[in-house]
Amino acid sequence: MSAKPAIAIAIDPLEPVPVLVGRPDDRALTEALVKPLYAPTTRGWKLLVTALAAGMAFWLLSLATTLVVGIGAWGNNIPVAWAFDITTFVWWIGIGHAGTLISAILLLFQQKWRTSINRFAEAMTLFAVAMAGVYPIIHLGRPWFFWWLMPYPATLGLWPNFKSALPWDVFAISTYATVSFLFWFMGLIPDLATLRDTAPTRLKRTIYGLFAFGWRGSARHWQHYRIGYLLMAGLGTPLVVSVHTIVSFDFAISQLPGWHTTIFPPYFVAGAIFSGFAMVLTLMIPARKILGIEHVITMKHLDNMAKVILATGMMVTYGYAMEHFMAWYGGNKYEAFAFLNRWTGPYAPIWYMQLVCNVLAPQVLWFPSMRRNLVVLFAVSILVNIGMWAERFVIIAVSLHRDFIPASWGMYTPTWVDWGLLFGSMCTFGLLFLLFLRFLPVVPIAEVKELRRELDHHDARVAGLAGHGEGTP
Repeated sequence: MSAKPAIAIAIDPLEPVPVLVGRPDDRALTEALVKPLYAPTTRGWKLLVTALAAGMAFWLLSLATTLVVGIGAWGNNIPVAWAFDITTFVWWIGIGHAGTLISAILLLFQQKWRTSINRFAEAMTLFAVAMAGVYPIIHLGRPWFFWWLMPYPATLGLWPNFKSALPWDVFAISTYATVSFLFWFMGLIPDLATLRDTAPTRLKRTIYGLFAFGWRGSARHWQHYRIGYLLMAGLGTPLVVSVHTIVSFDFAISQLPGWHTTIFPPYFVAGAIFSGFAMVLTLMIPARKILGIEHVITMKHLDNMAKVILATGMMVTYGYAMEHFMAWYGGNKYEAFAFLNRWTGPYAPIWYMQLVCNVLAPQVLWFPSMRRNLVVLFAVSILVNIGMWAERFVIIAVSLHRDFIPASWGMYTPTWVDWGLLFGSMCTFGLLFLLFLRFLPVVPIAEVKELRRELDHHDARVAGLAGHGEGTP
């Protein structure tokens, strides 16, 4: 049987864009979703992997330079002690929030449009958190003493300062990474068993079978799986709010103008979801085309993600407005100067770029035609990613470079090591994501099959009601 699905039919007259195009049977779905894993590698894929590997090598060189020379290899100075390192850390952590939101919260709310995109977002979360986790360690100055942040009995008698938000970061990020990995891997188990049974070579069957943990798809297996999956979703849901709230405390509990504000926790969480969904779109739009899975990841999914970007973008815009309002209304001249400096200071171009990317660009998503235009969606997602990195730079470096005393003012200029750590981490992230696309199913096969059965049941129920003259519910 051909793996190519039937042409689109609408699921519901009131919902003309379906979450699954056509109704391919189980075999057709399996063949379509595992085909990219068994197809021979193309020349374009090899070139892209080579280019990203070169970028990863540049990242490793920058890391090695930081370890050997110290953070003096960066452009950081006094007063700008935090710059590209913490900016990129907060940016990557924010990107990782979309995966948990799509996977855990939408699962608990039983949203059908989650099904085809959750693994895509979960993998992105893991790789983003992996990139983010490097920066709090290397910016310590002596990263080989990173375990001093852990509260364990030691002969040194050294204990972390739990009044500081920096040890909180260690617990938040490690917990987030652990739960995200377990949630992602648990969802993979039924599909790993499918790959074990369909792999064309003995080596692949052995490897996939090893990680499938003996899954046979029995009723008992499914019962325990569903209970565990829901429990992991329940554990992951509070992390969406708590992790970036704790990251925002790095700044909010300080006394520095531009940082000392109570709006940071919700503002950071909204911005994290904003940038995370944008990154999902950035990766998903080309991937669904290249892998030939437009019938599974449909315009319905892209449209809903665009709506989330628009909603969280408006929250971020509100946060910008309230920051400036409170700086004026509070009557603190230092706070007022900190925000005026963003508009008129030497880093003003970055502030204006932030406004264009985060405030103006998402406004086109008010129009349904724009939300379903792939070029527009891709462009907006790229701009949002750029704008959110600029926002973190403005919050961190621009707030630091001019504080209370004019005699201590200074400028920050990044070095090649700073640029290498930034762009090299992007290349490393991209390489990890390409390997994921190559060796694991990007769409959860078992969940899509379940979704198809639910849609068939829904259609049969609607047809039965219509046959009895009761109309659609």
